[in-house]
Amino acid sequence: MIEREHIIAQETVSDPDHLRRLLAGQVRRLLTRRNGYHASDSQIVRVVIPVNRIDPFRWLQAQQAPAKLYWSGREGQVETAAVGEADVCLSPALADEASMRRHLGAMLASCDAQVRYYGGLRFDPAQPPAEAAWEAFGAYRFVLPRFELRCRDDGATLICNLVMPRDKARAETILDQIGQLTLPALGLAPNVPMPIARTDRPDTDGWQRMIEWALDAFAGTRLDKVVFARVASFGFAEKLDPVALLENLKAGTPDCFHFYFQPEEGGAFVGASPERLFRRRGRTIDSEAVAGTRPRGTSATDDARLLEELLHSDKDRREHEYVRVSIREELAPLADEFYLDAEPSEMKLASGRHLVSRVRATLRDGVTSLDVLKALHPTPAVGGYPSADAIEAIRAREPFDRGWYAGPVGWIGPDSAEFAVGIRSGLVQARALSLYSGAGIVEGSTPEAEWDEIECKIADFIKVLGLDLRRTHAA
Repeated sequence: MIEREHIIAQETVSDPDHLRRLLAGQVRRLLTRRNGYHASDSQIVRVVIPVNRIDPFRWLQAQQAPAKLYWSGREGQVETAAVGEADVCLSPALADEASMRRHLGAMLASCDAQVRYYGGLRFDPAQPPAEAAWEAFGAYRFVLPRFELRCRDDGATLICNLVMPRDKARAETILDQIGQLTLPALGLAPNVPMPIARTDRPDTDGWQRMIEWALDAFAGTRLDKVVFARVASFGFAEKLDPVALLENLKAGTPDCFHFYFQPEEGGAFVGASPERLFRRRGRTIDSEAVAGTRPRGTSATDDARLLEELLHSDKDRREHEYVRVSIREELAPLADEFYLDAEPSEMKLASGRHLVSRVRATLRDGVTSLDVLKALHPTPAVGGYPSADAIEAIRAREPFDRGWYAGPVGWIGPDSAEFAVGIRSGLVQARALSLYSGAGIVEGSTPEAEWDEIECKIADFIKVLGLDLRRTHAA
């Protein structure tokens, strides 16, 4: 029987040279073993070393690999920083769902329960990238990292993932990569430079035309809700470090999913999303409907007033109800049991709040995580309702490529998965940062109010950049 996990130290390792020797020795032994693996099969083997608690951001910045990622769930129990690629499931232009199912299904069928592929999908994977900045991300991209650092409050583990027997032919390269690993000292988050320019797509006039079109469409078509987005692009005098950006963003956005995906040098997708798409543990699925927005108040009295306003807003509750209906329509047929909150409640964040209705379901036998992903994305919280009509409106009206913005981001394992909705996010490219955010448009929406709502949604990034939100609007 083939071992799937090798733990090679009983005590935590703190010395970088000792770590590299331990890891290289075990990996060399596995890669040079003459038998135990069938050439026709791929088997994921994990080499695991307990290490002293390491700052995952310092570790990520210190590694030389061009492909990097970071993920932490909303509950914040585990942080994962990873570099390199042991295996990649990628569709460059248009989503090939059958290929994705075959690839991930085969690789996850008989591996250790702790194996994870990290990645995401384009918001609209049926459309090829329309901007060069998104090409490296593909229609979907899921990566089994070569090296993972998983951090908890009580310690950390360094993991090397091997795909056997394929990696036997890559032995020298992998051993060279191990030799370049480092364990950096703890340190403070580096500063993020101030931007020197801002542009918006669409601008205020273009935004007004989009909203007016939607209001007319509600009266004359089947469309009930559409989520239109904007992109605010900032320019810098020096290169922007996406790891530093996320580290500073994370400090000010508790109770969010935090993510960073860099498929190659030159482009990274980062964000702090409050919204869970779904979490799977065995047959249990947790999801949520999130729609309807208000800022936090400047005083306790003001904060309470804004909460009451949100809870009793006819417009926000109608916008929220479309998401509730859609999740029930799409997820309930996959489940033996389905529960949805009778009434929405408040999702309270550091700089805003939303209406939320929580969902729990027990999947039918044979339903996979990819089945759930296909059923739930896109929810009306990021697309609209009915979904097909809203997606067509977004394709026709938005003057930019959403890329991975508002798409699913997260990880998938053998019988578990966790995905967030990739909102409150931005794309870093050298000296440029593009921030994406959207607003749900329904009957009763106004261009001015929805523009201001989006400004509030990018406020967390604006604070990290050291700007005053009131002074960043395009002229």
